[in-house]
Amino acid sequence: MEWDTLLNPGRLCRPEYTETAGRPASLQDYDRILFSQPFRRLAQKTQVHPLVHHDHLHHRMIHSMETSSVGRSLGIAVGQRLVDEARLDEGQQHVIAGVVQAACLMHDIGNPPFGHSGEASIGEWFAGLFARDAALAAKIGARQAEFTAFEGNAQGFRIAASLEMGRREGGMRLSYATLGAFMKYPCTAAVSGSAPYVGLKKFGVFETEASLFAETAAALGLPQRGEGASRWWARHPLAFLVEAADDICYRILDLEDAATIGDLPTAQVIEILESIAAPDWPDAEGMTAHEIVASRRALAIGRAIDAAVDAFMDHYEAIMEGTFSDGLMEVSAKAGAFGELKDISNARIFTARRKTELEIAGRQVLHDLLDHFHGLFEALKAEGWEPEALKSGYWGKLIRATDLDLRGVVDDYTALHALADFVSGMTDRYAVRTRDMIAGRVG
Repeated sequence: MEWDTLLNPGRLCRPEYTETAGRPASLQDYDRILFSQPFRRLAQKTQVHPLVHHDHLHHRMIHSMETSSVGRSLGIAVGQRLVDEARLDEGQQHVIAGVVQAACLMHDIGNPPFGHSGEASIGEWFAGLFARDAALAAKIGARQAEFTAFEGNAQGFRIAASLEMGRREGGMRLSYATLGAFMKYPCTAAVSGSAPYVGLKKFGVFETEASLFAETAAALGLPQRGEGASRWWARHPLAFLVEAADDICYRILDLEDAATIGDLPTAQVIEILESIAAPDWPDAEGMTAHEIVASRRALAIGRAIDAAVDAFMDHYEAIMEGTFSDGLMEVSAKAGAFGELKDISNARIFTARRKTELEIAGRQVLHDLLDHFHGLFEALKAEGWEPEALKSGYWGKLIRATDLDLRGVVDDYTALHALADFVSGMTDRYAVRTRDMIAGRVG
């Protein structure tokens, strides 16, 4: 892979786009993402703790903005190292930083309500639907995995490439470079898991957007593996930096949240953060416990950034050949500390009783919504997929009350995606409010 191609500023479905002096493509991408409704909704979506009333805990928007900041630092540091080693032209380090920053900002834009438990709940509901309706399962065929293993990454690309900005061709028309850096899993559900490659652990593209990502991959010069429906691509090198920025932020900041909410003792959190920030941290005399946590958190993020940059450079050749198949933090000098963070999160944070209780409630909310709105789509199907036919009855009222978008719904497959688009796009609170409305819970 070559940087001149990897940093292609052309836009999806508008490859002839040329940058305006003083306003690079990545900056326009950043602004389009920042001002979009899906990004705005992240302010009311779960990061770790669903439906928690605590003003100091992270939600998806804050997490995305912090990840974007860390991503910019990773990009400029890696870019400068490449310039210093004559692997990159002077000035392009700022292009790399901008692309990573924009891709990080949108990395969670497709996540449903209630965090990763929401993803699992949506997938579980669709699995039940296909088990109950053999005829529908047969019609959807191999595409069932797009729903039963519902994937926020693929939904994010769908939002950016198809659903936003009036559903015009190319959607938000972000630059090829930003879309490539965003794509953590450059494959469809049909190919996911077909080879031992980090980019195939999950899927990042629905069949509905497969041709749009193929255009993106070709414009970036990403190495293609396989042909036809079995094709997939090597990751864009900057996707590893986006992934590292996300890893750094959610591992370290989830720990800080755990101290804030009382899921972990503050002293234990400080000890873990100091193991990452080692060997240097300022004297804590006169500081409160929360101030100590904040200072250690800042230092830990800085040391983790340094470690990720070193790991990228250590594995540079494999990354550029498309053969590197790991996460940067997993092969970095901080791998041990991050492994400990993962173990603690799995044992103490993700299984906390309060969080588990709220996840159970969130699952029921999502299943109630999917059950009810699936009835609407069944009625639409009975009317030959003509929304006007539902205008005068109950379903018409529900469409108006929720501003449900039925554009492009012409068969079972597109109907299921529209249902997933609608429910996954909800904020946590709107999901609860809409469930209460259809259940007749007033006031």
